[in-house]
Amino acid sequence: MVEQLIEQGVQSCSNAKFDEGVKFFDKALAESPDHLLALSNRARALSRVGRLADALADFKRLIELQPLNPQFIGDYAVALHLNEKDDEAGHMFDKALALEPKNPYRYSSRAFFKDRIGDSEGALKDYDQCIALDPEDAIALNNRGLVEEKLGYKEKAKKSFDQSNKLVGYEPNEASEPGEQSPDSKAPAMVDGTASKPPTTRWEVVKSVFTKEGFKDFVSFSKGLIKK
Repeated sequence: MVEQLIEQGVQSCSNAKFDEGVKFFDKALAESPDHLLALSNRARALSRVGRLADALADFKRLIELQPLNPQFIGDYAVALHLNEKDDEAGHMFDKALALEPKNPYRYSSRAFFKDRIGDSEGALKDYDQCIALDPEDAIALNNRGLVEEKLGYKEKAKKSFDQSNKLVGYEPNEASEPGEQSPDSKAPAMVDGTASKPPTTRWEVVKSVFTKEGFKDFVSFSKGLIKK
């Protein structure tokens, strides 16, 4: 019964019916209060309906149940950031990385967080570490380019964008700027986070690089919650 309720909740959330999903997860947790899958899914669904404090409580419970689970700790870090608890969030990002020091996603997610709180130099170092571990991570290359551009490192930014462009099959025309992003540009159809054709604008590149499971998951979780 519990597994069926969780499956129904996941299906509701996949159809963007997050309030409905929460209700299914509530029923599952009423029967099995510490069910990890129900808790983790409800936490994310609660985030998507704006119940950030309730989501934070679920994430906190998850790491109480599994204090050495880097995925739960990383999710908790995101939830803390969404609740404007950045000092605690930073500590949790550090902890998740300490548990998986060879996982490039741990560096890229912490870098994304650092850049958002104004530590661009720190973000740059983390992106460098991520790319050292995974030189073909188009996400990290693209995001590193954005940070380099922000810091005024034009040549370095161009190199990062060029590497990212090559990996995703983007060929900018000579007149376009490396960091150009146009919200009005039409992006290609996305299937499971993957562009159905090679991107033709920087805006499409930004969308098409969010394909690695870790960061795609992060973006899906925080979509509509992280302020632009």
